[in-house]
Amino acid sequence: MPRPAAVTPPATPPRQRLLDAALQVFRSRGYAASTVDEVCAAAGVTKGSFFHHFAGKEAMALAAVAHWNETTGALFDAAPYQRLADPRDRVLGYLDVRRQLLRGEAADFSCLLGTLVQETFASHPSLREACDDGIQGHARRVAADIAEAKARHAPDADWDPHGLALFTQATLQGAFVLAKAHASPAIAVQCVDHLRHHVAQLLGAPSAPPPAAKPARRR
Repeated sequence: MPRPAAVTPPATPPRQRLLDAALQVFRSRGYAASTVDEVCAAAGVTKGSFFHHFAGKEAMALAAVAHWNETTGALFDAAPYQRLADPRDRVLGYLDVRRQLLRGEAADFSCLLGTLVQETFASHPSLREACDDGIQGHARRVAADIAEAKARHAPDADWDPHGLALFTQATLQGAFVLAKAHASPAIAVQCVDHLRHHVAQLLGAPSAPPPAAKPARRR
């Protein structure tokens, strides 16, 4: 298999280039099949530079998890749905963004955390814990909007906002696995559409995505 091309420009500091390359290499090849040499080649740095920044492959993977959490957190924080006034619209807008991201190859849209933990949950406890922390942390952020939406639109419902937030993550991770097996994101899109329909029903909203409109400012 050809090595991935460099994923960041040479002007980027070597450590960040290595982390950006690790995200792509691990998502393309998995943890076990990836090598330090491949990450260095993708980043355009020497192996000596690698060991200046990381003690080894696992240390780099742990740093890549933190880098992933920071990068994806910033992406969702800056998404337009965050400015919507109604928390239900923010929840559904989040799912719409997840759907929009399902394009290209699996390495372009799948989750680093899910990819790593499927391979390393028994062999690398530190990586398992780091991936769990990342997934749980993201779910808590989603749960905050779900809880607010439930309080406004479904106050008498007997389901738990955090449980629903975890269900969204379980569905997404499963959708990534199906997309890999099917060699196409189309099946993942179907899964997210069903997820959105379910969440919309729980919150008493129309299941179809609303037409694009300029978001109201969040108060």
